[in-house]
Amino acid sequence: MINLDDFDVIINKGESYTMEFKESADKSISDEVCAFANASGGRVIIGVTDKGEIVGTDTGNAARSRLQDTINKIEPRLTVDITIRDNIIVVTVPEGASKPYSSPNGFYLRSGPNSQKLGRDSIIEFLQSEGKIIYDYIVNERFAITDNFKESEYQRFLKKSNISDVLPRENMLKNLDCADISSKGALSYTNSGILFFRDNSQNLSFDFSHVACALYKGTDKVDIIDAKNLSGGIMENIDDAIVFLKRNLRVRYEIKTVQRKNILELPEDALREAVTNAVCHRDYFEKGARIMVEIFDDRVEVTNPGGAPKGITKENFGNTSVARNPNIATMLHRSGYIERMGTGIKRMKGAMESMGLEAPIFQTEGYFFKVIFKRELLYHDMNGVKDGVNGVKDGVNENQAILIDLILKNGKITIPQISRQSGISERQTQRELKQLTENGVISRVGGRRNGYWQVTFTKNER
Repeated sequence: MINLDDFDVIINKGESYTMEFKESADKSISDEVCAFANASGGRVIIGVTDKGEIVGTDTGNAARSRLQDTINKIEPRLTVDITIRDNIIVVTVPEGASKPYSSPNGFYLRSGPNSQKLGRDSIIEFLQSEGKIIYDYIVNERFAITDNFKESEYQRFLKKSNISDVLPRENMLKNLDCADISSKGALSYTNSGILFFRDNSQNLSFDFSHVACALYKGTDKVDIIDAKNLSGGIMENIDDAIVFLKRNLRVRYEIKTVQRKNILELPEDALREAVTNAVCHRDYFEKGARIMVEIFDDRVEVTNPGGAPKGITKENFGNTSVARNPNIATMLHRSGYIERMGTGIKRMKGAMESMGLEAPIFQTEGYFFKVIFKRELLYHDMNGVKDGVNGVKDGVNENQAILIDLILKNGKITIPQISRQSGISERQTQRELKQLTENGVISRVGGRRNGYWQVTFTKNER
């Protein structure tokens, strides 16, 4: 209840996040009360202009009754305190315990000194932030669990999670919050169950859950060398995205014992964390964007729609865990894709540091969350590979420079793969490789099936 002794002080402070002035008790009062209830509570003072000038209002019984009737139109029903002082009415609104509240005109939320009507996307975001609607727990009544169930992914999850396959499948899925009884009485998938265990490859209504992978020539999104659309379950997409990255990133070979060790140019642990986090924390309500895994000459980017979950700030980023999709996070934790919740950022930084590489860049502003891993830039021109390349410099034509670049990325690359990624015919690829071999620029180690290419001379040796 308002302290009437401080009334003049309150008026002089003006409108704010918790204070609204109204000259009269018109129908918009319900919008203002609704906005305060959806926020942190506040006061509506009737009989005061926007500038804080007291003009007074009708405080008679009929006026108060109309005011109460207007407030009673808010759903769900909200109890407020109405106080009269002289010719002023003060409506004190508590923070609502049953958010969200709506007036006859829609959903309103206090933002600074104003009340704003929420659009569709803002309503969804508000409901999510209040924990009223969580995507992965929603029962999808369109799909019974018998619909396109992917047994292989279910068995893989059980194996990775060390769960014995002793319970009936229906009971297990309910225990995992991947299935529940729909309003129609049928056992249906939850959205978690759909994303983990249903074959959605032919279902266009779920193509937003796919992961798009792309390899570009250069540092811009212009020329695509290789692309893959991953349409499997969550675990399958994570694993296939890593396969795509490993296929298209450079590998160096280290021989310290009898066995040769293949070392990826970027740590696999960091890449896996980035992809897993993207799949785990993306906004699945957003149907117009996909997770992107993109390789450029100078960087790798992993992007997911949704930005940083609400509650994550610049100050606590990397130290606080907020799961936008808590059941997906739990499932990934059970199956070993997430070690400990809240450690992903530190693990990515640590993995890069262990290889002496620059820390990943995290872009959290706006609607997308992006992780950027810097790569050593390799590039070429018409005169061969330029200074600074870990390869050769002189006496190399444009086609040969492209082949060397691909070999530096992946020594086990095959001739068909070289042809496909470079756009050079297989016959021409064979001729260029033969010439490079005869000139001592590259060499073949091992046989056709298990061998690999290596660049024989560096520019300094030449």
